[in-house]
Amino acid sequence: MPFPVRLPQPSTSAAAAAATVGAVLAAVALRRYLSTSRHRSPTPVTMSALRTSSSSASATAATTLVAYGRSPEDRELLASAAGSVALGDGESDGEFSVAVSYEGAGFDAAAYMDALTARRFGRWMLWSPRIGSTQDLIAQNFAKLPVGVVCVADVQFKGRGRSKNVWESPAGCLMFSFTSQMQDARKLPLMQYVVCLSMTEAIKELCRAKGLPELDVRIKWPNDLYLKGLKVGGILCTSSYEPKVYNICTGIGLNVDNEKPTTCLNAALQEANVISSRLKREDILAYFFNKFEKLFEIFSNQGFQALEEQYYNSWLHSGQRVVVQDAHESQSVSSVVTIQGLTPAGYLYAVGEDGKSYELHPDGNSFDFFTGLVRRKMEA
Repeated sequence: MPFPVRLPQPSTSAAAAAATVGAVLAAVALRRYLSTSRHRSPTPVTMSALRTSSSSASATAATTLVAYGRSPEDRELLASAAGSVALGDGESDGEFSVAVSYEGAGFDAAAYMDALTARRFGRWMLWSPRIGSTQDLIAQNFAKLPVGVVCVADVQFKGRGRSKNVWESPAGCLMFSFTSQMQDARKLPLMQYVVCLSMTEAIKELCRAKGLPELDVRIKWPNDLYLKGLKVGGILCTSSYEPKVYNICTGIGLNVDNEKPTTCLNAALQEANVISSRLKREDILAYFFNKFEKLFEIFSNQGFQALEEQYYNSWLHSGQRVVVQDAHESQSVSSVVTIQGLTPAGYLYAVGEDGKSYELHPDGNSFDFFTGLVRRKMEA
């Protein structure tokens, strides 16, 4: 599968028989997890216990997870559930502590919760000053945490993207992963498009709410975010299958205050002579979940077709001409096609110079999805 969503191979009958789970409340899920897991008591921690002076210390310093919720009860329940999680490989032999408060935290959880109106997604949050990978934590502990939980990190040293690329994410970047569920396997490859659209719309809405110039963040297919021709973010969706449902883990990295290695949102605002106001990670995260919850409901009930027009207004590719490869008698022949949109399966829909319709697939050999595209003729 050329998309970041990694699909297992369920039988057709299993996928067809699965029931809709979009309306399952996260609170119900949390009670189920709490009743079936053993938990450690939350352990308060101090700032001094987690400070590190070099990247080598990342493998030896204990990891701290701080639990937050919309209510004190939510916070205490999440802290209890988080006490049984397993960390990713190489993280201090799995040593960590869980707290319900953290002196000097770099993320203002109260401001985030105040801006959050979503009821299912983001109402539970695990924050860490430094962690290997938010995606690994969420994916490896899906059954122990409530659906809709988000893990946020100030710095992560084992972040990953397409093709298992690994990098150390810089401070100033909004890095988070969250959970969701879906029944229909055919929709899974399209989930990343809903996430991309949600983030672009959230940034625009936040700029309007703050009276700031609207940042024209665009989607580069299949799962990158661009601003003024430079990448500012990326999305990774992975999935696993259990009877009647797919568990989805979505990871997002967005440059907010870190100008390197490309640019960031607040640098763009400075270029627009906005000096006194800056976008904050807490507001962006809250606005994202507020928007995602609405679009995810539309997507679940009506399919991606109900969001296509919005999506095309936010992406970079309508009318774009690209060079693709054709397999012809064991040889590769290049040709030019014009991108029109997406196929129902989530690939690129294009029209060739011969007027025929084609579905474009990446060849899997390039990090740039527009290098080595392979066209496949669509049935008339």
